Amino acid sequence: MKIEIKFFTYWHCGSGESGGSSVDALVARDAKGLPYIPGKTLKGHIREMAETLNENEFVDTCFGVSKEELEQEGECYFSNATIEENISKELSLYLFKTISSTQIGIDGLAVTGSLREIEVVVPITLYATIENCDNKEQMVKAFRQVKRIGLNRTRGLGRCEISLVGECDD
Repeated sequence: MKIEIKFFTYWHCGSGESGGSSVDALVARDAKGLPYIPGKTLKGHIREMAETLNENEFVDTCFGVSKEELEQEGECYFSNATIEENISKELSLYLFKTISSTQIGIDGLAVTGSLREIEVVVPITLYATIENCDNKEQMVKAFRQVKRIGLNRTRGLGRCEISLVGECDD
């Protein structure tokens, strides 16, 4: 299945790297320098929602089991979510912004050393595929429950909607 991830707010799926002294956390970028959501991250967000449906057999089959007594790999494959449009290097610079936050102490002043700057991506639409899913109905229920993806979800980042846009070509 092919899915569309439409972001309504800034979002951040981290690369694990910093931008030196200017930015504490950079966004994951593909070989063209464009932002993307790693398939592993996407799978984790959807799995979390699938678990709330209490369909344990579906979760175990699709996403896998990782328990001491049983180690079973999931059957479903999640591709990276990427931008489908062809974006020039010059225009791609406008996809990113740096936002700052700091902790405010009880005295109303910024706490020393608490300033944090992260790179975020403007609201855009990404596409991904989910392969080898035998229970399409449960998968659709699960990914429709995902309302936020990435860092600082509880602080307003990453608000999104995931929808089914078609079947993949085999």
